Formats: sequence, structure tokens, C-alpha cells
Amino acid sequence: MSLASNGTVRIVAIGGSTRPDSSSERALLAAVRGARSHGAHVDVITSRDLLFPIYDTETTDRDPLAVAFLAKIAEADGLIIASPGYHGAISGMMKNALDYIEDLRERDGGYLHGMSVGCISVAYGWQATVSTLQQLRQIAHALRGWPTPLGATVNAGLTKLDAEGNSDDAATVSQLETVGHQVVEFAKMKRQSHSGSAN
Repeated sequence: MSLASNGTVRIVAIGGSTRPDSSSERALLAAVRGARSHGAHVDVITSRDLLFPIYDTETTDRDPLAVAFLAKIAEADGLIIASPGYHGAISGMMKNALDYIEDLRERDGGYLHGMSVGCISVAYGWQATVSTLQQLRQIAHALRGWPTPLGATVNAGLTKLDAEGNSDDAATVSQLETVGHQVVEFAKMKRQSHSGSAN
């Protein structure tokens, strides 16, 4: 586990759409607030900073944005992912970004091994939010991560988040913040487990 030298849990939060300040980006920021309130250092990568060339298995050449993204993931203790639901599924931009984690297959344990992963989906309507959340959790499992017990859904037709991820819908905001809390809590639990086994 790659904790910062001062023992701080490091989280990477990714999400949004090609449009800056999207609903899914705002939802991500609420989860980031929850993670930071539990003492984590959080690197936030959103919107067009995730707009990488399509993942290409036939070359090792990588866009500088993708290289920076992978470096952050490789050093993280936890990951928060927020995707919009497009046609009932994770967006192409987010799926492509997650495909780049294939480059971390040689990381200790492979991919996101042992990493806590918080999943958030945002869409207009419940059907798309639920199906997108399920896909995010499946991808986290496939990449050997540990999805947090709570995954959050935001029905953008009912809940409006402001630029800081706040809303009059206190229940939804609380869910988003709890996802951030759980990512940090599980990362700390893993650290304690490793510390105990080393003694």
C-alpha cells in the first residue's frame, strides 16, 4: 500500500463528462468533500483531463495526460469514480480512462489490487443510474478493487447539485459524502491490517 510519507491516505477521484462542471463532476466533488473530511489527500481529475486517446493495446506510446493519470492511480490508496449514464451505461470517456488501468497490470497484485473504490452514477432517471452504478462496480471488481458497500446514484432530473456538490436534497448529498468516507475508512483498515501482519 502506497501511503504518503506522513501516513496520509491518498485518494484519486475521477469523473465528469466532456463538459466541465457537469452534474457527475459536481457529484464527485461531494464525495471528495467526504473523503477530505476524514483526513485524506485527494487528487481530482475530471472532464477534459480524462479525454485520452482511445486505449490502444498495440502501442506503449501514451498521451501525457494518461501518463499523469496512471502515475496518480499507481500511488493511490483508494479511488472514487463518478460517471454519467449514457444510454443506460457508463460513458465512453470514463470507460476509456478505466481501460488505461490495464497498463498497471504489473502493479503489486495487479491493477487496483486491494484498493477501495467508491462508485457514483448520475443520470436523468433511475433506470440509467442503477445500470451505470452496477457497471462501475463490475469494472472495479474486474480490476481487483474493492467497491465500497455504499454506491451512490443521483437522478439529475430530481436532484440539482451546485458547483461545490451541495444540494437541498440532503439525503443524496449525505450518500455521496458517505462514499468518500468509506473509501478512506477501508484504505485505513487495509493499512492497519498490513501493519498488524508486519509485527
